[in-house]
Amino acid sequence: GSGDGQGQILQRFPEKDWEDNPFPQGIELFCQPSGWQLFTERNPPTFFVAVLTDINSERHYCACFTFWEAVESAQPQSHPRNGEGEEEEEEEPLSPVQPVQLFAPKSLVLVSRLDHAEVFRNSLGLIYTIYVDGLSVSLENVIGNLLTCTIPITGGAQ
Repeated sequence: GSGDGQGQILQRFPEKDWEDNPFPQGIELFCQPSGWQLFTERNPPTFFVAVLTDINSERHYCACFTFWEAVESAQPQSHPRNGEGEEEEEEEPLSPVQPVQLFAPKSLVLVSRLDHAEVFRNSLGLIYTIYVDGLSVSLENVIGNLLTCTIPITGGAQ
């Protein structure tokens, strides 16, 4: 086809909306303002932060880290051979036609009420590295550790 597609949310944290901070509807459209298109080359990862304003005029900082993954292609097509009952002429065997390798965008998105672009970039970069390196760490644990902060008691043990 044309290579145009529609974004789809594959996984989100938290899985259910928080009462005071609902999941932004249509975020998959926002992540790829130019549309979800396939490319014949793997593009370098991109990062941007934009500000979304909700109905109550509250700001939500939306950090998007996009990278490109190879798309599972269909099985290679082969040229038709002569049907049964027809005499075969001596020809060189035809090799299968190799499909063009295509790459689809995949986005990691972090939405926050805080404006900390460098922290967002580092956090999404860590998640991306774990994903592409295939490390045996659950993303749920990584995200939980990124969101957890221990503050020591004044004068207490570290």
